[in-house]
Amino acid sequence: MQNVGIGLAGFGTVGAGVVKNLKANRQLLAERIGVEFDVRKIAVRDLAKPRDVAVQADRLTTRWQDLLDDPEIQVICELMGGIDEPLALILAAIEKGKMVVTGNKALLAEHGVEIFAAAEKHRVPVFFEAAAAGGVPIIKAVREAFVGNHILSMHGIINGTSNYILTQMTERGLDFAEALAEAQAGGYAEADPTLDVNGWDAAHKAIILASLAYGFWVPADKIFVEGIENITARDIAFAREMGYRIKLLAVIKTDASGAVEVRVHPTLIPEKHVLASVNGVFNAVAVEGDVVGQTLFYGRGAGQDPTSSAVISDLAEAAQALQSPRRDLGFTSHGLYGTCKPISEIVSKYYLRLCVLDEPGVLAQVAGVLGANRVGISQVIQPEGHEGEALPLFLMIHDATHAQMNQAMSEIGKLPCVKSATTMIRVETFE
Repeated sequence: MQNVGIGLAGFGTVGAGVVKNLKANRQLLAERIGVEFDVRKIAVRDLAKPRDVAVQADRLTTRWQDLLDDPEIQVICELMGGIDEPLALILAAIEKGKMVVTGNKALLAEHGVEIFAAAEKHRVPVFFEAAAAGGVPIIKAVREAFVGNHILSMHGIINGTSNYILTQMTERGLDFAEALAEAQAGGYAEADPTLDVNGWDAAHKAIILASLAYGFWVPADKIFVEGIENITARDIAFAREMGYRIKLLAVIKTDASGAVEVRVHPTLIPEKHVLASVNGVFNAVAVEGDVVGQTLFYGRGAGQDPTSSAVISDLAEAAQALQSPRRDLGFTSHGLYGTCKPISEIVSKYYLRLCVLDEPGVLAQVAGVLGANRVGISQVIQPEGHEGEALPLFLMIHDATHAQMNQAMSEIGKLPCVKSATTMIRVETFE
């Protein structure tokens, strides 16, 4: 029986889950892969902190460098969070020839080029299944199961916090602040939920998936990211009336020229589409390949057990790689793609919510601005029963570029009949 020494950096929720589940399923892992895992050292920030999972005191250290110095540690498992220290640890581990497992999506999104250049130089694999969609095995699917496919598109609900908030707003009529407070009280949102609700947690995952799919590391400044902070109960209700659900959606796709678009934003999804029924903290990714066609991956995108399941699958793969050197080091670059489509050129359908004066000619003024920018209206709804000077006006817009819509929104905002900023949400029809 092969014994694999693990150095664990970080002993929070996920790290504790890894240790707990390695112990619980020790015999199963031994039978399946012929390996026993030994967590030899765990780097923590506070030795005195109470922990739900008991470990021997001599296994704990406050220096992650101790993991590198132990010759019997063959795999470094980085679950620290943050950027600077994890990057230093991972680069040092690679230089020492120790395999790396990480779930650090922000680190990979921002420093993937540097990390995989080091991995290539030293021929050391890096595994990162836990960096996107928790327990959903989307990384391995894109990297391995679809290796013979051009990935035509990926559409993903890949942030459980925002999906929980939007679900509560949809099913119970809560406003954003109420739903966020419930998510925090229930442990579904952090005390500081910024990266979840502003879209960047999902964007980091989208960068990783797009980079694997298209063979070049997608720069963070080339993607479009918008959060859910400005979605209102009124938007949710109108979407439902029109047969849509609003989700924070990651869209990754390529066109016939090979240009790649990566964007994350609130999106109206037809209620009949399978992604519209993904609720609560669950994640889902729909992948379309030129050979396999359409596929769907669904499951819990966060939490101790789902995420530790992904980490353990990487540890198992690392153990196998110790026995048999591999060509795939975690990311394989190629030149079939390599350019990102500017957001200004990306075409979409749109939903607009305006607050306008209740007087004749308002719709003509708004339509005139849209028409002057070559933007067509597919549907107009002006609800009745509103009192006062201003009332909502809802528009559904035909295909238009982001640049066209930005210009039109700027001009509409200057109309005297428009009383507040216009809300614009993209519509995905999956055509």
